[in-house]
Amino acid sequence: MTLDELDRRILRALQRNGRMSNADLSEEAHLSPSACHRRVQRMERAGYISDYVALLDPRKLGMPTTVFVEITLQGQAEDTLDAFEKSVARIPDVLECHLMAGSADYLLKVVAENTEDFARIHRQHLSRLPGVQTMQSSFALRTVCKTTALPV
Repeated sequence: MTLDELDRRILRALQRNGRMSNADLSEEAHLSPSACHRRVQRMERAGYISDYVALLDPRKLGMPTTVFVEITLQGQAEDTLDAFEKSVARIPDVLECHLMAGSADYLLKVVAENTEDFARIHRQHLSRLPGVQTMQSSFALRTVCKTTALPV
């Protein structure tokens, strides 16, 4: 399936407001409601639209601290990577985990209430991850820009 400009217009609108009604979406895309609905369903089936979520404000929920953690493993064997990935996926404070090319093997994005809370997360979870050789944490001072919208 290839995306045309109408599909991209729909995707841009849904990225701005995933709760937009089909009537409003079809108006913005300059399509009939039924044609718009068919296109959205087609893109959902094809996996272009993977989910609909509410984006929460971590500051309002008492988790204003973002920490980026670089992790280097003791080795690159498949079982080492698998064990690490399964364990890190179970830590609720880890929002993202990326396998990296470069100096670190993984980059984690962690949220915490404050530095003391991050120390707890580190002690109870991160320090117990299998196969870890080194870990370096960097605290975000301020978020300059943040989006979930892809440039479509």
